[in-house]
Amino acid sequence: MDGGIELERRGGAVETSGGLVVPGGGDQGDLAGSEARTVTVSLARTGPALQIGTELDWDARDWDEVRDRARRAGRAYVWLNLVEQRLRAVVNAVLRPIYEPVHGEEWVVAAAGPAGHEWVQRASAVREVSRRKGYLLDPADDNILSFLTLPQLRELIVQHWPCFDPYLDERRELELVLDELEVARHVVNRNRALSETVLAQAERAAGRLLGMLGADHRSVPGDRVRVDAVEEIVGDRYADVIGVHPDRVRLMRQLPAEELFGGARRLDAIGIGLNLLVQNYSGRRLVRLAESGSRIRLLFLNPASSTVRRRERELGLGRGEISRGVEMNIIHMRRVRARLRDPGAFEIRVYDETPRFSAYLVDGDGADGLAVVQNYLRRSRGIESPVIVLRGGTRHLVHHPDHGHADRDGGLFEIYREEFEGVWADSRPVS
Repeated sequence: MDGGIELERRGGAVETSGGLVVPGGGDQGDLAGSEARTVTVSLARTGPALQIGTELDWDARDWDEVRDRARRAGRAYVWLNLVEQRLRAVVNAVLRPIYEPVHGEEWVVAAAGPAGHEWVQRASAVREVSRRKGYLLDPADDNILSFLTLPQLRELIVQHWPCFDPYLDERRELELVLDELEVARHVVNRNRALSETVLAQAERAAGRLLGMLGADHRSVPGDRVRVDAVEEIVGDRYADVIGVHPDRVRLMRQLPAEELFGGARRLDAIGIGLNLLVQNYSGRRLVRLAESGSRIRLLFLNPASSTVRRRERELGLGRGEISRGVEMNIIHMRRVRARLRDPGAFEIRVYDETPRFSAYLVDGDGADGLAVVQNYLRRSRGIESPVIVLRGGTRHLVHHPDHGHADRDGGLFEIYREEFEGVWADSRPVS
């Protein structure tokens, strides 16, 4: 019969026309006897030909979404892994000297007490399975403490807070931070979607927790841009680039001028009008910066240069629009310099070369240097051009501990610093 299969019932079983025997189930009623009956079951077709597997295809949008989710989860995992390792080390340093002399290798079991008996036993079982299956690759991890999760480590700290109180300031703050991290941990452990908001919250919480635990999480003097765990791991893939922004507006949201220039020991800037500095960092702050010992060198494009007119034509501006803006910025910086007790620490120069980029090098001579660079595009103003943020100094990557200073060769920071020095040498001072 087209579209159906004949079934013949024999006793408590059903035999198809192809010879397949299907066991019967439930109450067979009067069909359970020796009498055989034939039943026809209709199968609905989903088309002229069954297409199996086509619904498994993902389009480009699906793949992009999955990759974004994986990147966010990977970044969160790095932070959570770092925090868990640090907590484990703190618990080991504080509780082990108290319990190990009496309980030996079972000191974690003793520290957990009756309240933690269940999860300690579970950790012990996981440890035994890992031993049998060869999952313990590092002998240093062959202990119960290495198999405790973040909530269990937290429980140990809370239960023994008097032991941790001399080393940690605020128990309440510690618990609040761990609460924030638990949201991301729950999502990452189950491979579920992690939003940008939760990821940012987890990164902030992890940074605060590592600070509370006394860990060196690579803070930068002046707290401009922290070196986070992810940058340390994958930093060699991007030379010394730590940020890329589509325009200057988005840069200022992430890195305001107050954070970029505040507390700088040295500031070197080159561009056309240096609007990022002049229009976003007040003259009063610049005076305080220079009086505190900072050395400032500013390189403006000569407003009387023919290259200014070419730039105006590129942007479709009227004659003199850019040159007047540059002149006003230079005049403003001269007024700032005039207020200083040591004007020599605040140098202003102009250059006549074709402007190729703008760069603000903060503490460019030290290991904590930062640079904001924009290349000039033909039809885009400076505020509309993409921005690259570079980290100066020596990079010590986790998986390249023996490279020494070799990783500086591939960096962009030094290239732009050398370009600045070359243009500075050929420039003319502004009186």
